[in-house]
Amino acid sequence: MPPFVLLLLAVAAEVGATATLPRTRGLTQPGWSALVVAGYLVAIWLLALVVQQMDVSVVYAVWAGLGVAAVAVIGYLFLGEDLGPARLIGLALVVAGVVLLNLRGGGH
Repeated sequence: MPPFVLLLLAVAAEVGATATLPRTRGLTQPGWSALVVAGYLVAIWLLALVVQQMDVSVVYAVWAGLGVAAVAVIGYLFLGEDLGPARLIGLALVVAGVVLLNLRGGGH
């Protein structure tokens, strides 16, 4: 499977786990807690596979950037969280940073 597809799957696993985290009620709900831990384990495992084929700085930037943006949208849509102008600007800056890290101007 192409590394970028694995990276997107890692992001999805991490975002799913993070979005589920409030349901654990401080990790006191065993089923939800197991789901969260499993999601994080899958995400890290996939990242470990991806960094064998892509630069770790790019992998982490994409993973973190997409994860932050996706969790913010999920928080807004499903968890009743605010997504005001300051947060939107912050998310835009995160996305811009990911784009800049993915533009190859040299390197290897």
